[in-house]
Amino acid sequence: MRYLPIFILLFLSSSCKSDDQLTHAKPLTLHDTLISNGGSFALGFFSPTSSNTSLYLGIWYNNIPGPRTVVWVAHRDNPITNTSSPMLAITNSSDLVLSDSQGGTPWAVKNTITSAGATAVLLEEGNLVLQSPNGTITWQSFDHPTDTVLPNPRFLLSYKAHVGMRLVAWKGPDDPSSGDFSCSVDPSSPDLQFFTWNKTEPYCRLSVWNGKSVAGGTYLTNTSSILQVEVSKLE
Repeated sequence: MRYLPIFILLFLSSSCKSDDQLTHAKPLTLHDTLISNGGSFALGFFSPTSSNTSLYLGIWYNNIPGPRTVVWVAHRDNPITNTSSPMLAITNSSDLVLSDSQGGTPWAVKNTITSAGATAVLLEEGNLVLQSPNGTITWQSFDHPTDTVLPNPRFLLSYKAHVGMRLVAWKGPDDPSSGDFSCSVDPSSPDLQFFTWNKTEPYCRLSVWNGKSVAGGTYLTNTSSILQVEVSKLE
């Protein structure tokens, strides 16, 4: 009997995934979370409110008290019902796939480098990456933001005259689906102009490229425009 409390403690510890990696042999299920190496961010399934019947895969601040602050959502416009037993797994072909018990696949990432043994890692800066065994990153969530820019990633505004990344607001405080307001460049303007949009209508112009640089970074060529957005961490 004296060993029973220790046994229970070890059982509870082993039944909860709290590290920062997914492998083919270790998927992420409904009550699991990945925690970044320094503990700053968590990845898992969440419902916006206790009464909401939809589940989302997202990344949130792990150590901020109070309501969960979500910074990234994988399938914001294609939620899973909370009775469908979702699973995030790495397939035999090293793709990262979100599936449910009803046979649906609301979200997936194709591994561009066919290699067995890929892992998905939640990094300390809040970036979920899919990487090959040698560490080559084949996909990262920083390249697919939802409504938040975290410190350090580059924010690709345009590439060869096409809009690159876009921040899109939540539809409401309890609804992560795409809302009416977004931020991006104006693809029809000969000069780079950073806009807030209300659906398809310009709402607010934030900055204009002066031909040399814009706040936060420098443009490399006339055909490839990359803005390094600097976001300071709050101490």
